[in-house]
Amino acid sequence: MALDLPLPILLVLLSAPQALLVKALIPEQSLRIPITPIVLGLIGMNFGVWVFYRIALYPFFFSPFRHLPSPKEGGYPIVNHGLVVMKKPPGAEFLKWMKNIPNDGLIMFRGILNFERIIPTDPKYLSEILVHKSYDFEKPGRARRFLRIILGDGLIIVEGDEHRFQRKSLMPFFSYRNIKDLYGIFFAKSGQFMDCLSKEIDENSKKSEKNAGAVVEINHWSTKVTLDIIGVAALGRDFNSLENTDDPVVPLYEEILEPTAEKALFFTLHLIGFENIVRLLPWKINERLRYTTTSLRKLYKQFLADKKEKVKADTEGTQKDILSVIMRSNQFGDDLLIDELLTFLAAGHETTSSAFTWATYLLANNPSAQTKLRKEVQTHLAEELANPSDQDSMALADKLESLPYLNAVCNEVLRMYPTVPVTIRDAVRDTTIADQYIPKGTQLILSPWAINRSPRLWGPDSETFKPDRWIDANGKTNNHGGAGSNYCQLTFLHGPRSCIGQRFAQSELRALLASFVGRFEWDLAMPEDQVIPAGVITTKPKHGMKLKVRKVLPA
Repeated sequence: MALDLPLPILLVLLSAPQALLVKALIPEQSLRIPITPIVLGLIGMNFGVWVFYRIALYPFFFSPFRHLPSPKEGGYPIVNHGLVVMKKPPGAEFLKWMKNIPNDGLIMFRGILNFERIIPTDPKYLSEILVHKSYDFEKPGRARRFLRIILGDGLIIVEGDEHRFQRKSLMPFFSYRNIKDLYGIFFAKSGQFMDCLSKEIDENSKKSEKNAGAVVEINHWSTKVTLDIIGVAALGRDFNSLENTDDPVVPLYEEILEPTAEKALFFTLHLIGFENIVRLLPWKINERLRYTTTSLRKLYKQFLADKKEKVKADTEGTQKDILSVIMRSNQFGDDLLIDELLTFLAAGHETTSSAFTWATYLLANNPSAQTKLRKEVQTHLAEELANPSDQDSMALADKLESLPYLNAVCNEVLRMYPTVPVTIRDAVRDTTIADQYIPKGTQLILSPWAINRSPRLWGPDSETFKPDRWIDANGKTNNHGGAGSNYCQLTFLHGPRSCIGQRFAQSELRALLASFVGRFEWDLAMPEDQVIPAGVITTKPKHGMKLKVRKVLPA
């Protein structure tokens, strides 16, 4: 039972019998010191011995990872390679290690005070962590406590039995059939997005030559359209942020998710254990975070009450949004529904917003691929592009999912620019992965960025944008990209902790990209060296993504 206690408490408790032993072994006349100072001295000695053992002895002589290959250069005193997770783009240093450090599937690096971190590089280890023993590994507690402030106790945050319950309950609502029902919404909102861009180009053309195009910050627009899509498709609520909405939810989410250096520091301090200190500081971000999250919960509470009345009145089940379907199931209470709403909104639109932004960048740098995709889309979707808001969802889904080059481009974008480039798991019990023993408390670094670009898994052109790798010789899209295992692609992870909204994000990206490439052509309108993948949790361009966009006539 005592072995389950935290180590600091064990060291304190150990000092009591040690003190009694000292008093028993040393004659009273030789030891004229009260018991309390002896106990305090022994506590200090115990901690000192443990620190010396943990930092100087255990990592090099006793650790089960001491034989694993590790980086030999680039470390710093005390912190070693512990700051590598702060480098941009996130995951790039792990990719460098995977390429340059010979390994059999695991790499070890030492962080602050020689604490070890493990990086799996091979599908056999990834399958153990993500599928076969997924509940032996959990997201770090500090990260979950921070994200809980924003997302509540939704599916992304919870672990163990609660996660099993939520995932099992929600999975049917993200089924293939239900997502196909939403394609009409995806394409209609994409069409509205294109109309807004057309207006901007027309305004610009008044000041210059006809159809000269306009410089567009596409990352800003992609955030707006994906927020609108998730609002309608998941909640049945049109935020209409594309048209400069006055919906109170929009500015609250924009403030929470705006990537700034201050927010990155705020998150990092929580992650390394200074959350209690940060909470006491007279830092404005504390106050703003409390205000935005409290305001969102109040708005959603009222929204749920209104939604219940609409669902009750909808006896024929005409409302197809995910929330309406969930509410008709009667499986979730109001508090849990609010937590899931917070999760849907934050995670749901960030994934596709990031992917669409990087898709436009890759196609700007690969004009032949952009032209090839445009030809395919305009050939097969001419009617849909002309009338985006009046389409049958099922027929539209069948068309979009059957276009080989569109799907190949989407797959390649998601491979090269995973929304979450690095994620962390802590072992919550002693376990093994393949033939490697993993003690409780071991931290594992999973890097979709590095795995998705690994030459060992994807070949020598692993860092080249090559959509054709996703098309077989018969001209049909494959689901492996030529890699030997589905664990070579970690964008949505795998197993019980995989992204439940994967189909939603992929379908939304198809609709957005088809609409955009069908109506516009574009070039990069900023220096290439300013396109820097960054972000606190998700991969976003540090300086935005400026494109020179021009209208094109359908073929």
